[in-house]
Amino acid sequence: MNSQIKEISCRIKKFRELAGISVEAIAGKLKMSEKEYSAFEDGTAEITIGVIYLVAAILNIDPTVLLTGVEPAATDYAVVAGGNGVEVERYRGYKFTSLASDFAGRDMEPMIVDIEQHDHLPEMVSHAGQEFNYVLEGSVTVIYGDREILLEKGDSIYFDARTLHGQKASSKKAKFLVVINE
Repeated sequence: MNSQIKEISCRIKKFRELAGISVEAIAGKLKMSEKEYSAFEDGTAEITIGVIYLVAAILNIDPTVLLTGVEPAATDYAVVAGGNGVEVERYRGYKFTSLASDFAGRDMEPMIVDIEQHDHLPEMVSHAGQEFNYVLEGSVTVIYGDREILLEKGDSIYFDARTLHGQKASSKKAKFLVVINE
């Protein structure tokens, strides 16, 4: 596991403890076993972006604090020059860049996701709200429930994010914009 993900794991544990929430309680709220949740805090399991955002909501903190350790400061507007937002490489071949991490109290979460083609199924997630994906480079297959929807450069999809979904590169490399509204 990369050092950035390890740091996120440590921050999750620190803020959970500061909030006085037990592992049992937070695991229950996330609808997972204590063992599964503890693996996130120990850094022995990949933490999905969905779990990071759910944990942040449970702890009543901005997800940026878990991702970077820094509280967002902007309240009127936030500029990210040249797409150089907060970058998190979850694992080889998958990274996302937050494009609004410095804006406090945001209602949307815009990100650029870079993925490489691989043989395994994508991570399937569901979360509150709605999601918008717009393909910037390559092609992406969005798995939405039991459907597979191929999107090429310039194509987009808007959907109810409570339905289990995931994205995979259908070309060697792909890049897409994701905007989540919870």
